[in-house]
Amino acid sequence: MLIDCDTCAARDIACGDCVVAVLLGPRTGGIELDSAEQHALDAFASGGLLPPLRLVPAYPVTDAAESQQAAETGESDSDQTAIA
Repeated sequence: MLIDCDTCAARDIACGDCVVAVLLGPRTGGIELDSAEQHALDAFASGGLLPPLRLVPAYPVTDAAESQQAAETGESDSDQTAIA
């Protein structure tokens, strides 16, 4: 999963309650999480230890874009689920 804060529609609105900003501070550019990292952050958020990911893509993510990203990173489509 690619998290790009520069293209997040919630940038500067929900950053204070987003796991990326809490752990890494304000970001420019993107970071990439593998499926194990996604699951770990989801577990922490589910347990109330961290806020969830508040990423809101400014443009819709298409299946083709997800498939291309998965091909580039070697992840399957099931690994592309967002942390909610």
